[in-house]
Amino acid sequence: MPRPAGNTRLKAARLAAGFRSQQALADALGVGVRQVRRWESANPPWPHPDQAQALTRELGQELEALGFISPHPQPPHRSRPAAGGSGPTSLGLGSVPTQAATVQPPTVAADFQAVTRSHRRLYWSVAPATLHPSALAHAALGCALLTETAGQTRRAVAIGLAETYLLAGRIEFFDLREPQRAARTLLLALQAAGEADAPLLGAAILAHSAFIPGWQGERQDAVERMVAARTYARRGPASAELLAWLDAVEAECETRCGNTRTALHLIGHAEDVLAAGSPYDSPEWLDWFSPVRLAAFKGNTQLKAGHLPQARATLQQVLDDLGPSDEKQTTVVLGDLAAVEAADGRPEQACGYALRALDQLEKTWYATGMDRVREVRRSLTPYQQQPCVSDLDDRLYGWSTTVSALSR
Repeated sequence: MPRPAGNTRLKAARLAAGFRSQQALADALGVGVRQVRRWESANPPWPHPDQAQALTRELGQELEALGFISPHPQPPHRSRPAAGGSGPTSLGLGSVPTQAATVQPPTVAADFQAVTRSHRRLYWSVAPATLHPSALAHAALGCALLTETAGQTRRAVAIGLAETYLLAGRIEFFDLREPQRAARTLLLALQAAGEADAPLLGAAILAHSAFIPGWQGERQDAVERMVAARTYARRGPASAELLAWLDAVEAECETRCGNTRTALHLIGHAEDVLAAGSPYDSPEWLDWFSPVRLAAFKGNTQLKAGHLPQARATLQQVLDDLGPSDEKQTTVVLGDLAAVEAADGRPEQACGYALRALDQLEKTWYATGMDRVREVRRSLTPYQQQPCVSDLDDRLYGWSTTVSALSR
């Protein structure tokens, strides 16, 4: 006799939700693996109420669709047509299904995350106005997939969705200079991270949201968001790089609020954290931070604190250490070096760095880098009659630069 196939519906739903083994599903449900084996047998017993709720939550389908036969079947119900009408469109529906009719295979998670990774890499070279619509379209796809997946597959899609919204928020804040729009997008990123229960990703999103009030000088709001970010990071495990980056973010917020002494203390703590290291690896998405980036934070804070010799030395070393793929950060560092020279009363040297920053901005646009150049130009007002400043104006307000800035 042929061997009974068992409850193939439950097995298919388990695999579609990303649980490759019966043990994996048992762990997610908090039951023994023997219980899952019984459910996948040819005559599966009806689950207890708490187990039934967990099954439908993890697999995204009702028990009958999972191959279970209710011990208390409901009598057939015939809907009465509404007065004056007939056919399916006039029938009263009792409820709206919470799960889409289509259940995607577990491979959709890997496919969705592959595009997420590609967008993350493209951020460093593709024009932000070009990449941003693609990222938002990818996020819309992720929202749709959340209704068609369950279990581990759904969690993986939610992680990719949170990363995608984080990328879109970064573009809106740093590249397009739309902080209010970025705030709304980062909230969506945080909601997606919550769906995935990804605390480290939540910490990164909250820290990015702290930039928004921090850059506006609203210290209390920035501090509260950083407290939340550190709370999520403790649920980790967090790598040394992630913890140091949280220090760097808070340091930048403090610098923007005029508290450079506190900021330098935070940067010193970040340097100690990196030196001590951590047994935990950094998440793949943490591609915006490194010891060199920390030094760039430090150089800017030294500049704002008026420590010009130290800032010059720090930023020059950063410029030497930045790699060929760090074009955006290069424009910021060149702008800070220009600001150091302007503050030191050396307009020719300041204009030289500013012109180099404009050269880089023509290749890779970065609104934050352009902001640095404009700040330098404002500080050069006492020297605006000098030829070097006139040359900078010609370049800063040339056709290509002006059109480029307005079109981004």
